[in-house]
Amino acid sequence: MKTLNLVQGSPEWLAARAKHFTASEAAAMLGQSDKVKRTELLHMKATGTAKEFSDWVQKNLLDKGHEVEAATRVIIEQRMGEDLYPTTGSTEVEGLPLLASFDGITMLEDTCWENKLWNANLVEYIQTQQDAPATHWPQLEQQLLVSGATRVLFTVSDGTESRLAELWYESKPERRAQLIGGWKQFAKDLAEYKPDAEQPANLTGKAPDTLPALRIEVTGMVTASNLADFKETALAAIRSVNRTLDTDQDFADAEQSVKWCEEVETRLKAAKEHALSQTTSIDQLFKTIDDISAEARKVRLDLEKLVKQRKEAIRDSIILDAKNQLAAHVTSLNATIGKSYMPAMAGDFAGAIKGKRTLASLRDAANTELARVKVEATAIADKLAANLKTLHTLAADHLFLFADEALIVHKSPDDLALLIKSRLDDHQQAERERQQREAEQRRQDEAAAAKAAADAEAKAAVPVAAPAAAMKEQEAMPEHSLFVLPAAGNSDVDAAPRGTPTLRLGMINERLGFSVSVQLLASLGFTATQEGAARLFHEEDFIPICRALVAHIRTVATGDQQKAA
Repeated sequence: MKTLNLVQGSPEWLAARAKHFTASEAAAMLGQSDKVKRTELLHMKATGTAKEFSDWVQKNLLDKGHEVEAATRVIIEQRMGEDLYPTTGSTEVEGLPLLASFDGITMLEDTCWENKLWNANLVEYIQTQQDAPATHWPQLEQQLLVSGATRVLFTVSDGTESRLAELWYESKPERRAQLIGGWKQFAKDLAEYKPDAEQPANLTGKAPDTLPALRIEVTGMVTASNLADFKETALAAIRSVNRTLDTDQDFADAEQSVKWCEEVETRLKAAKEHALSQTTSIDQLFKTIDDISAEARKVRLDLEKLVKQRKEAIRDSIILDAKNQLAAHVTSLNATIGKSYMPAMAGDFAGAIKGKRTLASLRDAANTELARVKVEATAIADKLAANLKTLHTLAADHLFLFADEALIVHKSPDDLALLIKSRLDDHQQAERERQQREAEQRRQDEAAAAKAAADAEAKAAVPVAAPAAAMKEQEAMPEHSLFVLPAAGNSDVDAAPRGTPTLRLGMINERLGFSVSVQLLASLGFTATQEGAARLFHEEDFIPICRALVAHIRTVATGDQQKAA
């Protein structure tokens, strides 16, 4: 950490904060602050404007906070047995200029202290959860990151020992990764930021010009009417109409009653119009009022419908725009990785904007959620890239063992390393076993060939008996003997070999220890299959070939002996 000799609150201190990403801004950057929105922080950082505090906030919160901080520091120093120095420090992490202001830090810079004004809800949270809330842990996490300290004492106090709650906070890897990833995304958004020429969030709607007060004076009265008697008689007659229709007479009466009711309605309407015509001004008054009311109602209903539709369209547009930006971000991450291994990323944009009423709050909520998911996606992409590098480094010559690369690169780095080692070990073991089997097979083949050659040589060295005796000896030999002379129909020759021929002529000669030709073997009944320049026999033919060769040698030897005699 680079210590900055700055007085907190001074112009120099404010200038340094403007050039850095500060710990007190971390919660707003993550969209977790209850005081500053992420879009507001973007605007302030982009334009260089600071959030203005009212005189009341300055007097009752900031100034009071410094007074409480000074009183609480004495208590904490006594408890810790160490001095705490207020200071400001900065550092650079992965290209990010980070800054943190400390209410106190020890001389060895291994312990920090951060104090907040007494707040019952905050005290209840840290006491029940034994953790700092989302609105506060980003600041503590950045203080530890900047200073390199191992822990920070988080206190909530009014400057007295009776109202002082404390919590020891230590860095959490997942939170630190979220903090760094969040600032990286914020830096990208800041570089691309363009201030919107939007209206303020708190707007008051404007209606059409106020109408003049409606003034109406009416004089007049009904001078003569039998309306009361007519009402009594008419209602009695109407209510006496039969509604139970069972017979033809009932239906006929009902049809007449319908006509009578229509006549009553017509007479009443005519009487009403006649009465109104005698008070033309009142009639005009009512019609005018009805016209104005109807027009106002029509406009009201149209506007209500239009406002609802337009708000829904804007909400849909904001959600769609956020989804498109997220999809473009994932596409760029796949391009960086070099393979389309990114999982489907889905932000809860609808949930984020739920309950928001103004355009500014809608966009802020959607953009904050977008930034959160972008940070999550970038972290996944970083892991995938690292895992791919690990895989292609450790298994460069054995990538054929990892046909499921697209799946396994999503594992944790440690699990992936174990998987790679396990597969490579299994492959090497299988190779050793295969080589051992092939070596054993070659040894057996060589032993069998050597034995066959030795047997053939031994038989050739035995004195040949007279032809008659030889024929008797031949007849006396068992059918399964190695020295049986092949004859037509001999199963050793005529039995169809199994499988594809793989026994090369060179291998036969190598096993025998002397050379025979394809023509000789063909004369003995063993026809080769030609494959390119190679001549191939069936492996099952080898023993019959040996027998046929022995018999051939004996025949030749017998003939030569007879000639010599």
